[in-house]
Amino acid sequence: MTTARALSWGTRIKRTSDGRLGTVTNSVQTETLFDLPAPKAPPSIQPVKPTKPKRKRTVHASVPAAPPTTVPDELIRDADWVVVSSSGGKDSQAMLAHVARRARALGMLGKVVVVHADLGRVEWKGTRELAEEQARLAGIRRFEVVQSVGADLLERVILRFQKLKAKAEREAEERGEDPATVDVAPAWPSSAARWCTSGEKRGPIWTLYTRLARELSHLGRPVRILACIGQRAAESDNRAKLAPVEIDRSASNGKRHVTTWRPIHGWSDADVWREIARSGLPYHEAYDWGNRRLSCVFCVLGCNSDLVNGARRVPELAAAYAETELTVGADFKDGLSMREIIRRAEALEKELGPASQPPAGTAMAGYVGKSTTALYLGRLRALRGGLDLAA
Repeated sequence: MTTARALSWGTRIKRTSDGRLGTVTNSVQTETLFDLPAPKAPPSIQPVKPTKPKRKRTVHASVPAAPPTTVPDELIRDADWVVVSSSGGKDSQAMLAHVARRARALGMLGKVVVVHADLGRVEWKGTRELAEEQARLAGIRRFEVVQSVGADLLERVILRFQKLKAKAEREAEERGEDPATVDVAPAWPSSAARWCTSGEKRGPIWTLYTRLARELSHLGRPVRILACIGQRAAESDNRAKLAPVEIDRSASNGKRHVTTWRPIHGWSDADVWREIARSGLPYHEAYDWGNRRLSCVFCVLGCNSDLVNGARRVPELAAAYAETELTVGADFKDGLSMREIIRRAEALEKELGPASQPPAGTAMAGYVGKSTTALYLGRLRALRGGLDLAA
């Protein structure tokens, strides 16, 4: 029998003899929350070799310290490739439409590439297909999909836990302490440790940069890549501090120079929705369900309502997250376990019943009004019907 961590109000989660998970107060089961299979024993932890000191990374001498320009049209003209990173979410597609329109006006739409980092089972269903459709309807012919090799996000959490546990136990032994009593650092991603972004998105996208640079190796100079990212200052204090244009020195080398451009950095939510309405590009139905963010169903940066919404729509994935919590002995999000998210989702289902699909355009109408939303839905039908509205 496995006992989970205590909930914030003093109630514990405990697995019963029939494999069901319930709340327990004073060792008496009071309520069944949801069913989960008995947790699998994690793979055996291999002895960890002492880590070598990390080599200091040097930046190639040819990489500039600052971009030659910050003017959008000049950035596009100067680039050999314009790579638009698309999660399929509203910010990505608004940026995509904006960049595609500018590139088309310059006669340079052919150098635009859209890349989607496929996150597998942890992202909303249909996200990859939607990102591809958005690119195609925007007139961009090249759509690339990249994906991390090997374990997916939840499997990486378990592997990370094993490594952290082995490290903590080894250090305890070196101090002469009992390794069984050590505290293990959190294995889940967090706002302070977003290793998921580097491992699941940034790293795979860099492999695309390598291929693009190789395709233009005949130029005899470092290939200039303009990396477009849909980050906005309004999302967080940290993103507000980001520069709209900067050299990505970590992604650059002697064969490619990467300039990061955040085309919609100063945009508000209303600006984003107005651009989507103008473009006619389809957005994910999760926004009509009430989501504020999109990509991973359960993002550590997502608001609580998004997480509960995800548990209502994708309960099997929520159960997999809860099972991983038991394996690594830590909550998915600091102060909020997936078990509690599932409990809230089940409470809403019991109170309101299964939710019906909201009308298309529900999310947009809250920002641009019903009349503009109606025009958008007409543009979307026309685009999907083959009518070119890009002009």
